[in-house]
Parts: sequence; structure tokens; C-alpha cells
Amino acid sequence: MTTTPSTAPETVDVLIVGAGPTGLLLAGDLAAQGVSVTLVERRPSRTSNMTRAFAVHARTLELLDSRGLADELIKTGTPLTSLRFFGKLSLDLSRLRTRFPFVLITPQYEVERALERRARTAGVRFRHDTELTTLHQNPASQSVTAELREPDGSRTTLAARYLVGTDGMRSPVRHALGLPFPGRSVIRSMVLADVRLTEKPSDILTVSGGGDAFAFIVPFGDGWYRVMGWHRAHQAPDSDPVDLDELREICRVALGSDYGMHDARWISRFHSDERQVPSYRTGRVFLAGDAAHVHSPAGGQGMNTGLQDAANLSWKLAAVLRGHTADPEALLDSYHTERHPVGTTVLRTSGALVRLAMARTPLQRTVRTMAARTLATIRPASDKAIGMVSGIAISYRAPRGTHPLTAKRAPDLSLREGRLHQLLRDGTFVLITPADAATPASPAPLVHAHWQGDRTTTLLVRPDGYIAWASDHPDPVALQAAVTR
Repeated sequence: MTTTPSTAPETVDVLIVGAGPTGLLLAGDLAAQGVSVTLVERRPSRTSNMTRAFAVHARTLELLDSRGLADELIKTGTPLTSLRFFGKLSLDLSRLRTRFPFVLITPQYEVERALERRARTAGVRFRHDTELTTLHQNPASQSVTAELREPDGSRTTLAARYLVGTDGMRSPVRHALGLPFPGRSVIRSMVLADVRLTEKPSDILTVSGGGDAFAFIVPFGDGWYRVMGWHRAHQAPDSDPVDLDELREICRVALGSDYGMHDARWISRFHSDERQVPSYRTGRVFLAGDAAHVHSPAGGQGMNTGLQDAANLSWKLAAVLRGHTADPEALLDSYHTERHPVGTTVLRTSGALVRLAMARTPLQRTVRTMAARTLATIRPASDKAIGMVSGIAISYRAPRGTHPLTAKRAPDLSLREGRLHQLLRDGTFVLITPADAATPASPAPLVHAHWQGDRTTTLLVRPDGYIAWASDHPDPVALQAAVTR
């Protein structure tokens, strides 16, 4: 860390480091609420087709819907209503109780394109080809000072009320804070490529493997396919060269065919880690996405978890910066309290999937078969697995004694004023009451909506779509207290 510069630096409400999906959604949310945002990205530009993420799960689509982006994103990809693992286990996503009962197969750059357009329209200032080198927290001035390396190599400083690192697994922000990133490598020498295929696979998502190799193939919908493979006998360092012949052989072993793959537009070798930072908040600096947690690609949850981090943090930062909370520190602390356990759960579930895929011994394969049989035949177990992978079942810990719906995800309810996701597009709380309830006074902007039927439960829904407070028969005093709080 550096000492505070003597000259007054440029100032901004929030500095975000890293213009991947997590940083873009966070920046767009904050700017839409009138917060000044600068987004720093070390890459010269965002445009790239070399991205690993390809799956947008149902809960993420709900978050994008509440920002008016889901319908246009769906046009870029292929909805997949079932997930098949190990050739035996199939998870039926069409059972999900959501407007989006599927996983959308679309490249990460399509998600980034939609989020960047929204962020630029909202007024986010982008600084590409710019890298954070050091940062310093200033308790006296209640700010963070960041030193940046500009495209020409010069150094400038920027001061922000808050700083968020969404800058990936090797996060310079996390390093500048001196935070550990405990964990380990789960799997080495995975080969990843985008290719053309001569033969079209029979399934939209082709995934299988034995003890020595596994692979999957998924279409982007434009003639290109994402292929990932691993072979136990070839554990090379990331720096070793890789060619299409190696990936073809992996697919022949794992899938029985290489489907005539050719014309790779890019190919790389990488390893997969399981790591999580102990704290998502350090003073006025926050970590989100891969800067806070990384895990195996099994289940396609990486980008989705980061986007949900951003949706949780954005409204809290906006509320604090706009003076709409009586206890700013408690609200900001709740970001770590709520999202850290979710990150831990994703690490465990994705890690379990990849270990099952790598099963080698007879005992390990027996466990895999039993797990597949359980999920295939026991409906509650299958529903729980679908809910966790899709993000629909994720909820936060509610205070003791509160209504059972508190801290649960609110579905896209059909209300007299429209769908809930549409009403959340203003980035404010939504109060849902019976038709005859009066609108309580609110210290912050609030949308008041009404049930279409005769339901009597009152819900106060947070900007990220989770229920902040609920009551079956609230009196006016309790409702006013809840809204004020």
C-alpha cells in the first residue's frame, strides 16, 4: 500500500476495478441510482470471444429481467431445459417455478455486451488499458485512494468513497489489501476451445466421462461450439503448448467421438482452483465475483454467482451513498454476511460435481451411481439440486422470529401494477399489499403495488428481489416501522 498523495486526486463515489460481468452489472446499478462511478479495466477493450462462461442460470435471468435485459439476451443463445451428467443423471429444469425454467447457453461476451451498454447509458465512466497498482484507505477523509497506471505508462491517483474489486482470480485489489486466498487446485490441465464441428451432437449439452477423461460440448448457436476436456494421463502445466489433436483425443476417450472438430478460433490450457477470500469487505473496499471466490466450472455457476454478488452489493452501496439508511455500517457488513455463505456453497457443490466426474476407483464410481440414482428417483432431492444449481433456491439467513418468507427470493409475482421484475427496474424497494392498504411514509423511494386477488400477506421486497420483511396481517404501525427500518 502507498501513502496518501499530497496533491488532491480526482474523486468519484465508487471506483470499480474489473470490467467483467460482475463489475459491469454493479457499475450500471450504481449509476442508474445517481451514483458517480468509474470503472477501470486493464484490457484495452471489452470485445473478445475468448471467454470461459457460457451458462446463464434462471436466477441470473431474473436479475437481468429486473434490469430489462433478459429478453434480448435470450435471443442470443439457446435455452436448455435439462442437464445431463455422467450419461445417467438428468435434471429437469422445466420444473423450476420461474419465468425462465431453463439455463441459457450463450457466450459471456453477449452478457458483457448488454451490461456494458446499460452501464454506458447510465453514465459510467470507463477507463480501459488502465491498471490499479496500489491503494490506500484514508479513515480521516472516509475515502480510498487508488494509484493507476495509464495506457502511456504514467501514474495517476483517484479517490473514491468506496472501491470494489471485481478483477478476477488474480485480483490486484485483493493483493493490495494483503488478503489471503486460501484453497487449492481441484483439477489441472483442462483444455478449452471454441471449434466448428462436422457432426452435430444429438444432445444440446453433450457431457460424459469415465475415470480417465471427461469432456463436454455446448453450442453457442452461431455454428461455434465450446469444448472442454481433461485426461488423467496428460497433466501438463498451463504454460505447455496445446493443440486441437489433444482435445480431439480427449473427446474420443470421454464421449466416443470428436464430432469432426476443426478450425479452432482459440484454444488454451488452464487449471481449476477452489478458493475463497475470508472477508468480502475490508473497510471501504469490497471484493466480488472471482476476486472473492473461484471454483470448478462444473455446473456453470461462476459468472452467475458473481452477478448475484453485484446485485446484492449495488443497492446497499447506493442506499448508503444517498443517505437512505440509518445504519450504513450494518447494511454494508450484510453483503459479506449474506454472500460469503453462498460462495462457500457453490464451492462445495461445483467441487462435488467435478470429483464425481473424475471418479476412478470402484468405490468412487459406486458413490457416483448412487448419487445419480438418488437424484433421478427422489423428487425432493432432485428439486433441491435443481434449485441450487439454478440459483432459484438460494436464500439468506433471516433474523430469528421473523416471518418464514423473510430473506427468501421473491418470485416474479403478477400484481395489479405489473410483474414484480418490471417494478424492480427502478432499483427501489417494492411494497406489496392488499388493495385497501394505504401507502406508508418512506425515507427512500418506494414502489407500492397491490395483489390482484384477495391475498392478505404484505411483502417488502428489496431491490435485489429478496424479501426484506413480511407479515400476514400487519397493523399500520408495524408496517410503517418496517418501511422506515
